[in-house]
Amino acid sequence: MKLVERISNFLGVGGDRSAPAPHYVSLADGLIVTTTHAEAWFTLSSSNTDLMSESARDAELDEAASALAKTLAGSDVHLKVLWSPLNAADYMDEAGRLFTSGHWPEWAKMRVERLDHIALPSRHLLMGVRITDRTRQAAAVSRRGIAESLGVASTSVSPRELARLDAMMRRLGRRLEATPWRAQPAAVELLTWMVAREQHRTTALPSPNAGLISGAKLAALTRGRVLPFPDHLRVVDATGQTSAWVAVLTMSGFPEKMESPGSGEWLRALSEITYVPDIDDSDLADDVDPASLILPVSPEASVRFRVMPKRDAMKKADEARRLAKEQRRSASQHSAEDPGRAVEETEGVMAGLVRDMGREDVTLVEDHPRLIVTSTTSLEDLRARVDAVVTFYGGLGIEVGVGEEEQRELWLEVQAGDQLRVPDMGHVRDVTALAGSWWWGGAKVGDDEGPIVGYLTGSTPGVYRNDLTIGSEKGDATTTAFIGRSGRGKTTAMMLSLLDAAFRGAFVLALDFKGDLGGLAAAGKRYGLNAHLIETGPRFSGVADLFRLLDREGAERAQIEVPAQLGIAMPPHLRARGAETPVQHAVNQVIASGEPATWKVIDFLRHSADPLARETGEALYELSQTAIGAPFMGRPAEGASPLTPEPGIWVVQIPGLSLPGTADDREDWNVLQRMSVALMHSMLAYGITTAGRKDLRGLRKVVAVPEVHVLTATKEGSAFLEYIARVGRALSTALGLDTQDPESLSALVGVVEQLTTVVGFQLTNSAQQDALAEMLNLPPGRHTRDLIQSIGLNPDGEVRHGHAIIRDRRFHTATAQWDIPTVELMDLLDTTPRADPIDEEPAPAPQPEEATA
Repeated sequence: MKLVERISNFLGVGGDRSAPAPHYVSLADGLIVTTTHAEAWFTLSSSNTDLMSESARDAELDEAASALAKTLAGSDVHLKVLWSPLNAADYMDEAGRLFTSGHWPEWAKMRVERLDHIALPSRHLLMGVRITDRTRQAAAVSRRGIAESLGVASTSVSPRELARLDAMMRRLGRRLEATPWRAQPAAVELLTWMVAREQHRTTALPSPNAGLISGAKLAALTRGRVLPFPDHLRVVDATGQTSAWVAVLTMSGFPEKMESPGSGEWLRALSEITYVPDIDDSDLADDVDPASLILPVSPEASVRFRVMPKRDAMKKADEARRLAKEQRRSASQHSAEDPGRAVEETEGVMAGLVRDMGREDVTLVEDHPRLIVTSTTSLEDLRARVDAVVTFYGGLGIEVGVGEEEQRELWLEVQAGDQLRVPDMGHVRDVTALAGSWWWGGAKVGDDEGPIVGYLTGSTPGVYRNDLTIGSEKGDATTTAFIGRSGRGKTTAMMLSLLDAAFRGAFVLALDFKGDLGGLAAAGKRYGLNAHLIETGPRFSGVADLFRLLDREGAERAQIEVPAQLGIAMPPHLRARGAETPVQHAVNQVIASGEPATWKVIDFLRHSADPLARETGEALYELSQTAIGAPFMGRPAEGASPLTPEPGIWVVQIPGLSLPGTADDREDWNVLQRMSVALMHSMLAYGITTAGRKDLRGLRKVVAVPEVHVLTATKEGSAFLEYIARVGRALSTALGLDTQDPESLSALVGVVEQLTTVVGFQLTNSAQQDALAEMLNLPPGRHTRDLIQSIGLNPDGEVRHGHAIIRDRRFHTATAQWDIPTVELMDLLDTTPRADPIDEEPAPAPQPEEATA
């Protein structure tokens, strides 16, 4: 070895530190090719671990450790955890494919502006694996003497070599796809972004030619300057100004034992690191929220590691065991002192590790973790971020520090396509310890596409999507339950989802038993939807007439349903005297006369020659003048909005119903109970027939039932819910339920079995908490009860509206915040019962007087 090389190694600047920087030759789907080697790159999926049960976590951790030991043994691997700002404008493009009704561009733009305001970061997990060396090409480059900076080589990849590399990448990808990371080849556009982002340039990314980025387009990605300083680097833009300050941190020490969940999840915890930037008091508003000053640091991670083949790992562990054994013997022979508990423990641990490696999928891995902290504001802001990272990991017992005087080498090392440059900053541990960092863990819930209704509040940020109508398209169940105590946001959350369904062109029927869904119709009208509010009383007389509601089903259906409904409404003493027979006769005659209506049946009875028929007609007529009787058997009022099965929102507001219990005898029902059941008969018959109509199978349909306990108190209501839940997928009909009583809902086995999404808000009763926990797929116990208790509270103990635990159709469970994008929409969706008849057409604005000279 030359004297210069020996001195360099002694000073810590030799070896791989002085290797040339990577020179890219080509980028393709799943491939980065440099002059020296080729790497296969994959995107990794996140796993929903925040609320995962202990047994499920252990099983997934074992799978990940096994994948490291078997699939990646002997490979040089580069793991990267990157962040990017959420591109809210993409949602506008997606909205053009999602929405079809109303003023949907305004609706979508409102959400885009809200996403821009909250500025959620997006996490990207990528894994690169070196699959082959290109030694001959490297020798040719060396002879040409390429400069030591990121750049593009003049060589190219032949189609034959590219095909061979692609086959190698896909062969490895099939094995990694079966791991908990569900790896997929990284798109060339993603790899292009990963390479170019290090330059912090705002120029547009080049588009691939025939799936490749090479030549001049590849050269444009690395066109930039990075100036190293002792404790940071400065990225210079095209004008010579500093566009970013970057510091690369090393993780030099870990505790001997780390818990998972807990401090062992040091890669998953990246999103939890926050700091408070230095802001002058003069720049702060008087009413500033202190919580808004806490910002995420979003440090990125680069971990190069190599999983040792089991034979090499066993040899290394056995050598460590023998060394500890020799130290113990030497100490006992030459000194009367105790050889030291640490030496004895090391010997025992190494012996146990050798045994484990002989029996299980356990081996050793040498890893070199780096953290990259970036600021686009100032050097002072960078140092504040670095301090926050160091402090955070210090609290976990992990030593983190800036790589002093080695920023250039460390920065090159974290680039895709480079190599390990600072080998003396690594760690050797078993694969379970590395897998326990849970780099792929976090929070994940909701649909992959569809309307955005909020954001995740777990350990990893992201948007929450919910589409009530997606179940039929996915061949899945179609029932969504919103569960929680009053005032926590469950009804507002359901209204947000119903609005999105209406913008998607769905027919939305909301049965409002409480009287607080008027805002749903108001918001629908505001944003151009076909929205109607139907109330009880003479103003909406006849809107629930079964002859009108069932007209497409033919007279045969109404010929059965109308007498049954009037039989429910009539006084029991008339039914006991046989009044059902003249009622059926009157229905038959009215149908034969054409244009049937319930009020005509009553009028026929009133003018009948039969005394019993006249008495029955008079009794029903008087009942039709009541607020509850008018909608289903009153004479239609002019201008009343009919219920029609077409895209739009129909809110049927019927507060004050008094439905009898399932154990109450029919003969004991009072007048209010009889009328309530009769009106409900109209709604349920309409809901069932509309859902089942063959000509409406292609129409998205949603039936929403807030305060569902009103329905479950009756046999007819329970049967209706179970019918819609069971046949919803086949009939393209979604069912939305809102209740404060999950314990009663759980008794409806047919409904619970068809739940595709459960949205759980705060509950305080232990029995109700346990019932909700079962629906959320959470383990029962004190921990889950405490979670459900605290989900609706801020840290200061005040109510947090809209915060919920959500279980989606994949049985992922995570916490999320339902988000109303504007104050105007929040006011419209106010669940306070409205006094103004919002279904009336607004009065025209007064015209200004003509100006005179």
